[in-house]
Amino acid sequence: MKKIIYIFVLALLTSVSSFAQESKINWVTFEEALELQKKNPKKIMMDVYTSWCGPCKMLDKNTFQNKDVAAFVNENYYAVKFDAEGNSTVNYDGRTFSNANYKEELKNRRNSVHDLTRYLKVNAYPTIVFFDVDAKVISPIKGYQKPQQIELYLKLFLGDEYKSMTTQEEFNAYYSAFKPEFQQ
Repeated sequence: MKKIIYIFVLALLTSVSSFAQESKINWVTFEEALELQKKNPKKIMMDVYTSWCGPCKMLDKNTFQNKDVAAFVNENYYAVKFDAEGNSTVNYDGRTFSNANYKEELKNRRNSVHDLTRYLKVNAYPTIVFFDVDAKVISPIKGYQKPQQIELYLKLFLGDEYKSMTTQEEFNAYYSAFKPEFQQ
């Protein structure tokens, strides 16, 4: 009887562990994503956040830990977390970006803006920046996104249908016809 209970508990723990892994996005650095694109082309989804941003923390907790979002992102995108006011050095688009005015004593409060943040024209947090397989910016999406809201953009940018949308009316038609499948 003890052996049966042990096997049951072990199976239960394994399935809980498997579920927990499926609910986590496999985050990489931007430079790692750029290297990964060379071997296996995928688009990039970059979460541009700050340590002091409340909506950024909500995005992490409510959206990025959603099992549907995590599974979809892990399968179809390279996911990057980028601290918009951090102290990293990033090589992108033939340039080197840093944060020369970064102050360590302000690391958990407002700090100076990273040069890459400015280059990407991010001026609100959180912003999710989507890149194509050639690492060119597709579009930034500003603000907190619930799972079904981000689903619309994840699916829109996964294919190349967005390239044929040239007017607000065309996007509105896509938006109106979109049927979300992710659980909230």
